[in-house]
Amino acid sequence: MMLVATNSSRISWIMASCVMLLAAMLIFAAPMAHAADAAKGSSSTQILEAFDQQQVQRVNDGSTLSNHKKQVIMFSLGVPLLILLLITGGLGIAMGVYGKQHLFVTHMLFAGLTVSLAVVHVVVGLVWFFPF
Repeated sequence: MMLVATNSSRISWIMASCVMLLAAMLIFAAPMAHAADAAKGSSSTQILEAFDQQQVQRVNDGSTLSNHKKQVIMFSLGVPLLILLLITGGLGIAMGVYGKQHLFVTHMLFAGLTVSLAVVHVVVGLVWFFPF
């Protein structure tokens, strides 16, 4: 019987908290919504024009990377990719030829990293350099 009383008091406390939160939201959010409606009617076209001008400036500010920088980034992705590929191959050879079966988890970890980096390298290369 005590458990039922404890649960009902928790539920009533939660309900009271929700009601108080709803009341606080109504009190504080209503004036802000009214102020936003009043300001919206007077200068909505000016705000939209300013937003359009900012978008055009952002596009023209040189957000595109130069070809040299793209090649440097691709090289920075390619070098670790080759290193991971050599490590993965070395671990695979150590497992297959020399019978070191305890390296299987490490080999699979490096294989996963290699494949992930290879996918990133391919996607970046296609996005940047495919249209030539």
